[in-house]
Amino acid sequence: MPFDKNAAANYADIQAQRHSTGNCARYVRRAIEHGGVTLTTTHSAKDYGPILESSGFSEVSDVVALQRGDVVVIQPAPGHPHGHMAMFDGHSWVSDFRQRGGTDGFYPGPAYRTARPAFQIYRHE
Repeated sequence: MPFDKNAAANYADIQAQRHSTGNCARYVRRAIEHGGVTLTTTHSAKDYGPILESSGFSEVSDVVALQRGDVVVIQPAPGHPHGHMAMFDGHSWVSDFRQRGGTDGFYPGPAYRTARPAFQIYRHE
């Protein structure tokens, strides 16, 4: 079954909470699965890169040309040892909550925006 990025992004939008629940990886994994791709699980969001790649996602080098259904995996920031992941819904980044906009909108909060840890964006073609 091919990946339905619209179904995944719609699911992410519907399930998003008002504020972070600390479960970004679970919310994004479920959105991806709702789009038709089953992922193995891992405890930390920061470890999902290889799992996404083994499930048909590829690294995206052009972060300006984002597409609906793209997934970002962010490495840890101070106080956040598990990192973060979110899905682009075509307008904003969504994880377990709808994140703020802007050029650094995939960073979920001030600790990430200050530290600016490494990240990678993945896309399923």
